Amino acid sequence: IEAEVQRRKQLIHQSVERKAIISKCYKRKHPEVYILQDSFLAPDFLEIVSYCTSPGAHLHGLLHYIESFSDKRIYRIPVFTGEFCRAFVDELENFEQSDMPKGRPNTMNNYGVLLNELGMDETFITPLREKYLRPITALLYPDLGGACLDSHKAFVVKYSLHEDLDLSSHYDNAEVTLNVSLGRDFTEGNLYFGDFSQDPTPVPKYIEIEHVGAQGLLHRGGQIHGALPIASGERWNLIIWMRSSAIRNQLCPMCNKKPELVEAEGFGDGFTETLEDDVPETVNLCSLG
Repeated sequence: IEAEVQRRKQLIHQSVERKAIISKCYKRKHPEVYILQDSFLAPDFLEIVSYCTSPGAHLHGLLHYIESFSDKRIYRIPVFTGEFCRAFVDELENFEQSDMPKGRPNTMNNYGVLLNELGMDETFITPLREKYLRPITALLYPDLGGACLDSHKAFVVKYSLHEDLDLSSHYDNAEVTLNVSLGRDFTEGNLYFGDFSQDPTPVPKYIEIEHVGAQGLLHRGGQIHGALPIASGERWNLIIWMRSSAIRNQLCPMCNKKPELVEAEGFGDGFTETLEDDVPETVNLCSLG
């Protein structure tokens, strides 16, 4: 365990070093995709955001705009235009083919890109989370800090026949996850969802959901899920783990214990130093922001 702790501490410093090299040496093929613009976003997505930011917006009204699945609080929303997805994947492939140092998303995905190392956090992912996604998650997941998702980890994963085919069951280090299919031609590879991690049942009930290009699935980070094998082609997915320090400062979502913090660069795992033992239990943590 101690060796794994030390390895994870080193990951932070290695990532900072890679980001500096990439910033200095990498030649971007599509520099425009690094700065979020409304033109990248699907008109239906902008309409959803407009509703969520309007006076009197409520959950029942939002559900008229989006597709929901079973009782697991999984929702499909349009996110990007097809044109943006094609340019973004082309940029990612250009980076993959370069001689730049590359960190991988996590221990389960061997192919993909950490978007903070590409320099996309400040100009793309943070405004996407704050301006566009948070009004939606505030209505869908108020109990998970949906109104105060104040950090994230964003990465792209790639599935193809000679690389990663699938992803086994797991849950995310996040309060809310957005998983967007960036496309390419592929067959099969549906996502499946089981129980919430804190509410396991003896015989879990799984549902399968198809990935649709340029559209995203929103789900609770603690929802146990995985990806079935693709049968042909390749698929790129943008994953954004969104985190609320107000929620996770009280209880770590991975171990269900009160967090013990270590220093980290950037967002780290989304915890903050404002742990107060005497915070009243009834305080509305999201209103403190």
